[in-house]
Amino acid sequence: MGDSSRFQINLPDDLIMRGVIAPGGSKTPILCIPGLTRNASDFEDFAPLAASTGRDVYAISLRGRGRSDYDPNHLNYFPTIYVGDVLAALDQLSLPRAIFVGTSLGGIVTMLTAAAAPERIAGAVINDVGPELAPEGIARIAGYVGARAARANGAAPDLNAAIAEIRALNEVAFPGRDLSFWETFARRTFAQQPDGSWKLAYDPNIGRALLEAGPAPDLWAPFAALGPISTLVLRGAISDLLTPSIIDKMRAARPGFDYCEVENVGHAPTLTEPDAWASIRQFISRID
Repeated sequence: MGDSSRFQINLPDDLIMRGVIAPGGSKTPILCIPGLTRNASDFEDFAPLAASTGRDVYAISLRGRGRSDYDPNHLNYFPTIYVGDVLAALDQLSLPRAIFVGTSLGGIVTMLTAAAAPERIAGAVINDVGPELAPEGIARIAGYVGARAARANGAAPDLNAAIAEIRALNEVAFPGRDLSFWETFARRTFAQQPDGSWKLAYDPNIGRALLEAGPAPDLWAPFAALGPISTLVLRGAISDLLTPSIIDKMRAARPGFDYCEVENVGHAPTLTEPDAWASIRQFISRID
């Protein structure tokens, strides 16, 4: 997934959203949507696996993340805005429909897209998020996003400092991982600057938006809109955002979705864990 595989989307408000494609074949394509402060690079390992099933895999960085343009109006960092951006991507990529793979915020965007344009979703993989969010997970995420926004533009002096920071924040969700895992995680979270420092690869104003934009839209109705759409829900077995009690409520509201609990991981699975990938591979094999 090098430079030749990159694409860009012209958004309605003159911003550019960027992404990458892993070519795979003519079956129904996959559209990957990352989490709150994440970007397309999170799918670097997943995309080739999914493409090997005979379908093109597109991964986008939402506005304000990765290589995509930052929005001068931080209040546009809001889920309903992202739905419009995703639909613009499908249109400009000439994709009538796709299998959505959404991690965290990406899963929320998938649910909202199901409510707005269900015909565009051939299947949905919802990764460690639900229509209700556990308050302890929300508090943890809001805490580190807000703290980063207030800190020197999110810069770490060198790669080792970036690795140490990302490990301290996320080791609770990925216990026992080796240094190579954390270096990869850091490189996907930070971008190296000309002076050698490493800057967070997202707009710090996302933290402001999280505090100022008001409550997220109600998600139970969008989740119900997934009813006629084949859906797989993944949960990290030690996730603090998607709890077993929320899964029970989801099953009561929308019975029959596929489910995988990914062992020894919290929020959120990378999708390449053996049990996660096995469930995804089986799920997408049912969609031509």
